[in-house]
Amino acid sequence: MPLSPPPPLGSHLLPSNAYRDKVVMVTGGGTGLGKAIALEFARLGAKVAIASRKNFQGGVDAIEEIGGAAMGATMDVRDPGSVAACFDAVEAGLGPVDVLVNNAAGNFEAPADRMSPNAWKTVVDIVLNGTFYCAREFGVRRLAAGRGGAVLNVGAPYAATGGPSTSHSAAAKAGVSNLTWSLAVEWAPDNIRINTLAPGFFPERDRSSHSVDAGASAANLDEQVANRIRTIPGGRVGQARELGWLATFLCSDYANYLTGHVIALDGGNWLRRWHGSAPFEPIRESYDRRRQAAAATEET
Repeated sequence: MPLSPPPPLGSHLLPSNAYRDKVVMVTGGGTGLGKAIALEFARLGAKVAIASRKNFQGGVDAIEEIGGAAMGATMDVRDPGSVAACFDAVEAGLGPVDVLVNNAAGNFEAPADRMSPNAWKTVVDIVLNGTFYCAREFGVRRLAAGRGGAVLNVGAPYAATGGPSTSHSAAAKAGVSNLTWSLAVEWAPDNIRINTLAPGFFPERDRSSHSVDAGASAANLDEQVANRIRTIPGGRVGQARELGWLATFLCSDYANYLTGHVIALDGGNWLRRWHGSAPFEPIRESYDRRRQAAAATEET
């Protein structure tokens, strides 16, 4: 029997006005899990800014459809100047940012010897440098205003174990974990909390993720999900609303004594690396096999 399913979509973990008069910025919140997180903040009364290089409209539309307040703002997390300009635009449109969710990420699967230096740099720039630039901008503004706040980084369980075929992302996410621990100590005296939420397998994640093959058809995607479920101790995948509920709790007043933690939400999967794990397959062989299967599917 798998872990019990979550309550229905639209259920509230916190009081419905928990984020009334609060401004929440979600980077990369226009699609996938970032959008799901943004929606849960909006359900609790937050005014939400969706920050993205170009894909923010989906998040804005989804929030407005449920009667929430949202705005889109252009931001390239790799550029500190763009980050500062985005914060200025959000402050002008909604007010000072009270909560920052660093969700923007980049990832793709490739063995390290087949990964170009530019590919490495791009992912590290988005995941690690971008998280720092946004967190720093938030912190500088909150310190200058003498106001507290909360930062939530989105990490990955494999940051603690390594990520064969995603060495760039694993290294960057490990840096995000360490950044979380470092800033938690620095900023706690100023009432600024920072935590990291590390999602496991959520089918709502964009199909460009390492979680599934980018070229999979709908039928093959269902098969991949079924195969992944067999690897998860909890016996099921995560639902996006579960991620949103935990995100809203971690940034709320109900978690005011909680800072500096990396919390994996993955049905216990990252803990199962033991003798009962699946047989080992060299990463190049695994990578080539799945690429060939995807190509064969496209041909048919």
